[in-house]
Order: sequence, then C-alpha cells, then structure tokens
Amino acid sequence: MDSTSFLSPALAAGLELDGLAALVRGYTVQIASRNGTALGSGVVWHPDGLVVTNAHVVRDPRPVLSVGGAGEFEGRVVAHDARRDLALISIDAAGLVAAPVGDAESLRAGSLVLALGHPLGVALTLGVVHAVTTTRGMPRYIAADVRLAPGNSGGPLVDTSGRVVGINAMIVGGLGVAIASTVVRAFLRDAARSGAVSYTTPLAA
Repeated sequence: MDSTSFLSPALAAGLELDGLAALVRGYTVQIASRNGTALGSGVVWHPDGLVVTNAHVVRDPRPVLSVGGAGEFEGRVVAHDARRDLALISIDAAGLVAAPVGDAESLRAGSLVLALGHPLGVALTLGVVHAVTTTRGMPRYIAADVRLAPGNSGGPLVDTSGRVVGINAMIVGGLGVAIASTVVRAFLRDAARSGAVSYTTPLAA
C-alpha cells in the first residue's frame, strides 16, 4: 500500500507538490547579467547545455546561468526571436537534467499547472488554466491564474506530472501568460535548420 494512504489528503497533496517542485527545480535555471543583475529564468531543454528562455530576458549576449548543483556558467545567446519572445542560450556543459516536455494541446480550461522561477530565490506557484489561445488549431499561448513576478519570465509552466507545457512570459489582466510548448518546438526546429545549434539528439523532443 502507498505510504501516502495513511496521511491526510492535504498532507499527501503537500508531499506530492514538494516532489514536483524538486523535479522542476532540477531543470530550471537562474539567468543574470555579467554584473550580477538578475534577469529571469530559463529551462534546460537539452542535457548538453541548451537553455530556453524569453527573448526579453536576454538583454546581455553573454548572460551568467546558475544551473542547480552544476554551478555557474557563462552563456552565449545562439538564437533570438523577438516575435515569439523566445531565445536559446548555449552553455559549456553536459549531462544536465533536461526538462521533460509536455503537450500543450492536452490542456483545457480548469487544468492545474505550476509556474517556477527566480524572482527572489526560487518561487513556485500553483494555478488553473483559464484559456489556451490557438493559431490554425495549434496552441500558442496559455493563460492561467498563476502569480508571476518579473523573475519568473523564461521559467517553466508545467503540468501536474512536471512536464513543461509553456514558457512563462508576461502578466495580462492579472493572469500569467506562457508561450506554449508547441511554439517552443517550432522555434527550436527553426534554430536547428538555420545552423544556430547542432546536437546529436532532436532539439524538439
């Protein structure tokens, strides 16, 4: 029998949330400028040092990334798309914990999601999806009642399994808005086609 069956529902839920938070922290990074100014967050998308964040976060072409227990790395912005508000940062690292990527198409109004980032340390917030905006049937933006702070920009929006379904980008009308994982995949495919990055395993996996 699962040991959580002996716990109150609230305590069991709290333990599950703690485990989920630990999983998400493993692939969420802090991004700062070279002078130490905190800029936002990012998501390890590939174990060989590829990090996804917002374009508006990377005002420094050589940002400093703090990657969990792996330490600090000087990054290099290798792709930047202001229209999609997405950027790719490459760091000289291997064997990092990469985020499992979820399917934004599975989200519906009422789906539970979590956002994590680095506004002041590490902040985790739980919320409910209000709407998923689509373009030609594909999810583009996810609006949820998660409480975002400026440092959450570029950090992950995840489903209850810890899979990244979006990249947190902005606050609109009191709701947190994330760029859907489908858009991130398209951005990564374009970056690979342009030769901006090259890896032995698929970037859009």
